[in-house]
Amino acid sequence: MTPRVTLLATGGTIASQQTEQGLMPLTTASGILDFMPSLRQLADITARDVFMLDSSNIQPEEWQLLAQAVKQAADQADGIIITHGTDTMAYTASALSFMLPGIGIPIVFTGSQLPLTHPHSDAPGNLREAFAMALSGRPGVFIAFQHKVIYGTRAVKMRTLGFDAFDSINLPPVGFFDADGLHLREDERDCEPAMVDDPMAIDSRVFLLKMMPGTDPEIFDHILRAGYRGLVLEAFGLGGLHYIRRNLIDKLQAISRAGLITLVTTQCLYEKADFTIYEVGRGFQGGGIYGAHDMTTEAAVTKLMWALGDLNNRRHLLTRCLAHEMGAQA
Repeated sequence: MTPRVTLLATGGTIASQQTEQGLMPLTTASGILDFMPSLRQLADITARDVFMLDSSNIQPEEWQLLAQAVKQAADQADGIIITHGTDTMAYTASALSFMLPGIGIPIVFTGSQLPLTHPHSDAPGNLREAFAMALSGRPGVFIAFQHKVIYGTRAVKMRTLGFDAFDSINLPPVGFFDADGLHLREDERDCEPAMVDDPMAIDSRVFLLKMMPGTDPEIFDHILRAGYRGLVLEAFGLGGLHYIRRNLIDKLQAISRAGLITLVTTQCLYEKADFTIYEVGRGFQGGGIYGAHDMTTEAAVTKLMWALGDLNNRRHLLTRCLAHEMGAQA
């Protein structure tokens, strides 16, 4: 039986064409297949345009549209490929990892650093590898890019120009490509998806704040007054904040008592946050303050938005591994 793949296009560099205003996403899903007709030999392909945006314009509202499109297509497909701009692909892939718990087929994001029509484009190779992953039978949300397959919750864009744009942070890639094709690591059963009511419900009122020496504690009051319900805080090292002269710890505890939910992560890209180790971190344990462990910033932001979508029933899931976003022993 011929495998079935749905191609969902959302714009991005892969779909961009040169205009007087600069590169703009104009190539449709059908146009991608017309440019690469050999893809039709791999599967019975259904092509659909969900939206056509530069990924800088893709926000939580688009995540919900895309998640609905995936859900609608999943029953009629053996795998789904999503073409997406690279700038926010890691955010979208992470968000859908939480919004589509227990998805039974591969959902594979890909894109490119150069438009599909560029003579030196990386798009054809990335598309072929995305198709291979979509037909692998491995369920979950992934990014396939430049010979690597990465969990959607572990990908970070590392390069603005290099073709090897994404790295897998704090977890080896799910798979890789070489002359023999796709090689997948054994699936790690260390996370259990949360089967909750209305998993696509999210609340985008999350603020991301990176600490620097001398940060004024009053910034936390501004965040609270602006109506944010959640805060992802990139602290120093393992999770420290200064309290001499400018007492960030007391202020963070105060806004926590006022109802703001905070996920504390580290500015270090690799390894984890653990504010139980140093005295400068221990002061803000408890209440509505949670450690993000070894999550990427993208995963911390999207998981907190997802948790806030139904906080009463999802709060306890902030510290549980749901989609390979954090170590099982967090």
